[in-house]
Amino acid sequence: MADETDEDVREYQRLKSALWFAVGKMVDEETLKRNRNVTPQFIGALTEMVWAQIENVALDLESFSRHAGRSTITTDDVLLLARRNQDLHTIIRDFVDKQKAARAKSKSQR
Repeated sequence: MADETDEDVREYQRLKSALWFAVGKMVDEETLKRNRNVTPQFIGALTEMVWAQIENVALDLESFSRHAGRSTITTDDVLLLARRNQDLHTIIRDFVDKQKAARAKSKSQR
């Protein structure tokens, strides 16, 4: 049990480090374009804010799937999450529809 907890902590740290790296790369690209400087503290604070958003989204998606009686998160859950942002909802809906059409086309060709 202790090993599992240690493994969870390592995975959490690995994911957060990967996010820190990705945010840092994006910030570096923007600072070069705009000829600005940022501090490592800014990148850290931005990473923490993004991490908090990811955690909130994950909890919401889990809640939506559990409410529907499923153990797996589906695109319906993601669309429900995006319902208040019409532009995002439209982009996701279009993507899902294209993916479903492509799958249907490949099945019909078999």
